Amino acid sequence: MSPLRWDVLTVGLVLALPVLALYLRGDFPLDEVLARLPWCLLAGWGAVALLRWAATPQARPADSGARPAPRVPDEDPTPVA
Repeated sequence: MSPLRWDVLTVGLVLALPVLALYLRGDFPLDEVLARLPWCLLAGWGAVALLRWAATPQARPADSGARPAPRVPDEDPTPVA
C-alpha cells in the first residue's frame, strides 16, 4: 500500500492538525513542526493499514476451493421417505 494514497494523506492530515495548531499558537517552532509531520504521515499509514486489514474478510478453508467428500460406493443415492 502506497503511503501517498488519498486515505492515508487524509488521516495523516487529521493527525497533524494538533501539531499545526501548536505551531499557530506559538508553542512549537517551525523546525519542531517539520520534524513531527512525517510521524503524522507514518501514523496515518499505520492506521489505514490496520483498518484495511481488519476490514478484509479472511478466507475460510471451505471457501478455498475444497472439493466435497467422495460418495461411498455402497451408499444408496435415493432418499428414504
